[in-house]
Amino acid sequence: MTTPTALDPGQARSRLHELTVIDVRTPGEYAGGHVPGALNIPLDQLDRALPDIRTAAEHGDILVVCASGARSENACRILAENGITAATLAGGTGAWTTQGHDLRRPEGAGRTTWSMERQVRLTAGAIVLLGLLLGLVVHPAFQLLSAGIAGGLVFSALTNTCGMATLLAKLPHNRPRQADLDTTLARLRGSRHGERR
Repeated sequence: MTTPTALDPGQARSRLHELTVIDVRTPGEYAGGHVPGALNIPLDQLDRALPDIRTAAEHGDILVVCASGARSENACRILAENGITAATLAGGTGAWTTQGHDLRRPEGAGRTTWSMERQVRLTAGAIVLLGLLLGLVVHPAFQLLSAGIAGGLVFSALTNTCGMATLLAKLPHNRPRQADLDTTLARLRGSRHGERR
């Protein structure tokens, strides 16, 4: 499998007016700040959006964005498997802000959800501590819980995937509301008819 094409933040910023930008983070992460004009289609909803993304790609280039670049690379691979060429934002929104570019927030966005990376760190750390504590207080076998998380983290690093993030993405605060996703797909359809943001 080939590595997706990557645009650095400077290249992407200079081309925003001609790109269809798709942010594959969770809705909560997106609400916390996104690249101007980005449409939020979470990674686990990408299959549903494929027909609209394919049509948009026929009219211009697609840029896929996430927090660090890992999820957007996975999204680009999924798109490539479905005959859609897309580029990823190198370093994600983290690199975007590091280079001094502003993020947009939806109007009326209240409390934002933590980034998926932060949610994973909290969950993994809490489970490890719980396993160690239960291993000391209840029974040593509970330490296997901590060992399992450690093994999962090593596997995650080696494969550049994250099963815990996949599970956490299914929590209600990380899920798009149906109406929001429908609105996003309608905007995506509109973007191919010259309604660039």
